[in-house]
Amino acid sequence: MAPRSPGVAAATAAPVAPVAPVDPVAMTAPVELDRPEAGMDLRPDRPWITLVWNDPINLMSYVAYVFRTYFGYDKAEADRLMLAVHQQGRAVVSNGTREEMERDVAAMHGYGLWATLAQDD
Repeated sequence: MAPRSPGVAAATAAPVAPVAPVDPVAMTAPVELDRPEAGMDLRPDRPWITLVWNDPINLMSYVAYVFRTYFGYDKAEADRLMLAVHQQGRAVVSNGTREEMERDVAAMHGYGLWATLAQDD
């Protein structure tokens, strides 16, 4: 068998220089020093809301009980929200940051209620 020739690509390739080790202490993360422009919108994100939806399983008295127990609503407010869920199909039961609303939705699921979160318009 004849020896293989290095080929055109290997013959014309530039020599590769050794790579110097990187000093991790000398590396720093970039820092943003620019100030926001005057025309930029600096308002925080819109608040998030927790919606409880009507379902064919839970009794209205149980839904009002959950609103009193978890959210701390008085009987009149819990009953008003429960009636909104029953008659309109849904009600906004809390608002705040996304993380807080995710916690509230998870709690409503724990009580067996149908709930979602959305950004408030």
